[in-house]
Amino acid sequence: MTLFTYVFDTKLDAKGRLVLPARIKAQLPIGEDNELVIRRGFEQCLIVYPMTEFKRVFSKISSLSEFNEESRKLQRNFLPGAAVVELDANGRLLIPKNMLAYAQLEKEVKILGVGNKIEVWNPSNYEKEIMDQAELAQLTAKLVKE
Repeated sequence: MTLFTYVFDTKLDAKGRLVLPARIKAQLPIGEDNELVIRRGFEQCLIVYPMTEFKRVFSKISSLSEFNEESRKLQRNFLPGAAVVELDANGRLLIPKNMLAYAQLEKEVKILGVGNKIEVWNPSNYEKEIMDQAELAQLTAKLVKE
């Protein structure tokens, strides 16, 4: 399993291509044909999955019952719009224009390793999401049981 844990400040080029930092590229699963999946995040960011990780998420969501209204809504809103992209020879991925607009990505971007996936943020939007240590401690206590 891939474990992304880094935070990077980087830039998009004029065509909307993102160069993945070497540490992230080194952790991508081998034999993926350089394919990644990008989808809109729940917050105003983009989520980038290695193909093997996206297949796990896809399997969970697509296996939900089509006879359950909430399941259908999740499938209808989560899966469509995901884009399969490939890293080029220079380690860049082209982010679709509609996704650049959704996440308000311009030149400066912040890349976060979040376990099995990568988040790509507009730096000012990311700063609004950061919790202080006291808030983080409370949330951790609430959600993580020993």
